[in-house]
Amino acid sequence: MEARCQCGSVVFETPIPRPLALYICHCHDCRRQSSSAFGTSAIFPRFALPDNKNISCYSRPTSSGHVLYCYFCKVCGTRLLHATPGKNVVSVKGGCLDGLDWKKAIHIWTKSAMVPIPEGSECHSEEAANTDYTGYGSSQEELDQPDLLRGSGGDEATDAANICKIPI
Repeated sequence: MEARCQCGSVVFETPIPRPLALYICHCHDCRRQSSSAFGTSAIFPRFALPDNKNISCYSRPTSSGHVLYCYFCKVCGTRLLHATPGKNVVSVKGGCLDGLDWKKAIHIWTKSAMVPIPEGSECHSEEAANTDYTGYGSSQEELDQPDLLRGSGGDEATDAANICKIPI
């Protein structure tokens, strides 16, 4: 699938034509990063972002003790992708992709939802229990992509200090 930021400065292809899973997250962090009532994520096998001077990266600790790498367009600010070291999947932010069927998305962290959850939706009060994405039709080999995610954050003089690297 083609993903793009709002201004079109960053365009990239996902490694497979459809996501492994779709999530609508109602947690505080997703609400804050999306400036909305929830965040949307399409899960894909880990892949390398294109070498694009307009991709920047912000990293932050998570409540589970991991580090979350948050890639965004430094021109328009669109959040593009989230990645966690050691995980074989990434979360492409839903607004970057067209043509997804959000009616089938799994709602997570519903205990802090600000809007009603559609009747009949799969939902979890916190994290979803099954996050082994080999069950979504991909083999572990397909999920274990060898590439690193990259993003640069600023002018050439400061890029080295601002590149978020995901260790394999």
